[in-house]
Amino acid sequence: MITINEHYLKLQSSYLFSNIAGRVAAFQQANPDREVIRLGIGDVTRALPAACIDAFHRAVDEMAVDSTFRGYGPEQGYEFLREAIAENDFQARGADISADEIFVSDGAKCDTGNIQELFDTGTRIAIPDPVYPVYLDTNVMAGRTGKFADDRYQGVVYLDSTVENNYVPDLPSEPVDLIYLCFPNNPTGSTITKDQLKAWVDFAKDTKALILFDAAYEAFIRDDSLPHSIYEIDGAKEVAIEFRSFSKNAGFTGTRCAYTVVPRECRAFDSRGDKQAVHPLWNRRQCTKFNGVSYPVQRAAAAVYSEQGQAQSKALVDYYLDNAALIRKAVADLGYDCAGGTNSPYIWILGQRDSWEFFDELLNSAGVVCTPGAGFGKCGQGYIRLSAFNSHENVEKAMERIRLALG
Repeated sequence: MITINEHYLKLQSSYLFSNIAGRVAAFQQANPDREVIRLGIGDVTRALPAACIDAFHRAVDEMAVDSTFRGYGPEQGYEFLREAIAENDFQARGADISADEIFVSDGAKCDTGNIQELFDTGTRIAIPDPVYPVYLDTNVMAGRTGKFADDRYQGVVYLDSTVENNYVPDLPSEPVDLIYLCFPNNPTGSTITKDQLKAWVDFAKDTKALILFDAAYEAFIRDDSLPHSIYEIDGAKEVAIEFRSFSKNAGFTGTRCAYTVVPRECRAFDSRGDKQAVHPLWNRRQCTKFNGVSYPVQRAAAAVYSEQGQAQSKALVDYYLDNAALIRKAVADLGYDCAGGTNSPYIWILGQRDSWEFFDELLNSAGVVCTPGAGFGKCGQGYIRLSAFNSHENVEKAMERIRLALG
């Protein structure tokens, strides 16, 4: 008989954002005349930069002519995009990353979820708490955890991120093999300094661990002292894989384009303890399971690096950062402690009550959707996350509603 992968049965009954969507749908069905403002899921609301749209149109026109038509592209991404990424996102910041170390994909969510396939099921993982659920759930699916008990999975090393450590977790006090880090952080909005990041790189080198570094929100960093990439740290190419996305800086959430950096020096080890390069493993995985991102989308992504694209993308990020500043000030004026909102599009708010209770209160009293912190882990209980990815007008309206409901 056919049997299932029973590790899926360990997962909690509902993915966080599906649970939110269900509650919002029920509210709207019961209150069809109430307008709902969504400050929950991190989906952008503004149009693609004009430079990207122009490039998209030109590429679609190419697809309409036999002589310029493109069929299957390289699984790793077209050279024109990989070269632009290497030059602008890394080499310009002093990070020695070459185009052949970049793998273009249809989303950082996919890559952060799929990368764990390269590693043994006995790999001991270290995951921050609170955390983006994909990191944890994909390892549960792969069988690297025990059952869920007392709000945590057995067999996982949790890295508590709390107000006491400014939401930057301490180094593990026990052996780990695979470490997930995300900065600027989702959900807390916290950032990490170069010295703090160097400590993680040194730890990984000393313990033969590997860091998976999610930098999907690096475009929101405005503090020049903060690192945009882990490869700004000496030695990181040997011990780190980095994930980036065009979703938040250029509005590609519906267009789908991202990339993963796997340096040729990056290593793991086989069962004999012999060093093995990770780059060819990821290349093989992509060639086997992935057919690449469409040509028009990659042309649109490459336009982000044009002079016009850079200016337009920066204007988009600045727009959302203005929203973040507005949210942070409004909730602080109401007396709530919060993190994020600077160098980040997320504001992490201590709600002074159960996370889902606060979610329901904001939805029912203000018609505003947030994300309950408890959905990100045990350390998120009592918090909510607000996202700056809505229109300025809606953010202003939402903050006024919250002021009236909670003030």
